[in-house]
Amino acid sequence: MALGGRIDHPPAAIDRVRLPADIGRRFLVFVDTEEEFDWAAPRRREAPATETIAAVPGAHRRLAAFGVRPIYLLDYPVAADPRAIGHLAPLLASGEAEIGAQLHPWVNPPHDEPLTERNSFVGNLPEALEQAKIRALTDRLTAGFGRRPIVYRAGRYGIGPHSARLLEAEGYRLDCSARALFDYSDEGGPDFSGRDAWPHWAGPARLLLELPLTSVFGGRLRRHGARLYRRADAVPRGRGLLARTGLLQRLPLTPEGTPLADACLAIRLALEEGLQLLSISFHSPSLVPGHTPYVRDAADLRRFYAWWDGVLDLLAREGVQPISAEALLAAAWRARATGLPLASAGPA
Repeated sequence: MALGGRIDHPPAAIDRVRLPADIGRRFLVFVDTEEEFDWAAPRRREAPATETIAAVPGAHRRLAAFGVRPIYLLDYPVAADPRAIGHLAPLLASGEAEIGAQLHPWVNPPHDEPLTERNSFVGNLPEALEQAKIRALTDRLTAGFGRRPIVYRAGRYGIGPHSARLLEAEGYRLDCSARALFDYSDEGGPDFSGRDAWPHWAGPARLLLELPLTSVFGGRLRRHGARLYRRADAVPRGRGLLARTGLLQRLPLTPEGTPLADACLAIRLALEEGLQLLSISFHSPSLVPGHTPYVRDAADLRRFYAWWDGVLDLLAREGVQPISAEALLAAAWRARATGLPLASAGPA
């Protein structure tokens, strides 16, 4: 077992999650449900606004019309705002949504660390402080919604060496903090560049299912993607040149920064590779123009919703159905416990 079930390093092949073949191909939608802030400015603890949460129910209805059961990952300012809870609680009560935790350490008590770039990745904090922040957020969500969350994401994908063990101990059973093929080490964060999008069991007792956000390589050299992509970073505009020439392009499955045509290509490539689970994600402030770099005006918002229309239509045509976190965990544990016929687990 590699590194005690940690999720900040590539996992061992033995920890790969296998799913019952009869569930087919599935996708999940995660929403980083968070306060508004200036993405280009230094992080602040003071006066976080959560006005864009009012736009979530409208967006939710559009997704629910396709049968999607989004997983809203709330950070502390949203979880502590009664108005935000008022917008989200009916979605949970209706059974059309699930609630999880997202930890932004700079706005999540206790505030015992200095505000630095490195400390914006919660996994870099001392173990006891990371644990205290996880507990504070978990308790706040439990109080707000009357049930304990079991899905977690570290803000900025900032998982660390102690995170899997702490999450497992706190009762979390699904983590989506890894972002396949991305490297945040230049900012002091984790390096997922060697990690693919296949789910794995994590934690000391392997009670935590780790589902990375889906990213794949496209282009004529995609079979050599991880190695070439790292090397291209050392050349000025090297990655852009690879993409423009059709040789190699990293394709994350998100409406934020990934054009619809590229997202559709990513889906087709992932399915060709036998990936049974697709993970899609976006930030809730993108639902109102002017709060993220991805949706700056009304035209961007129209493209955002057109992206969803196109992606969800393609998924339906390819027979990829939505699945909830609850149903995914039940299927994974059923396969693990009973040895049912399994779908392909992908490359070892």
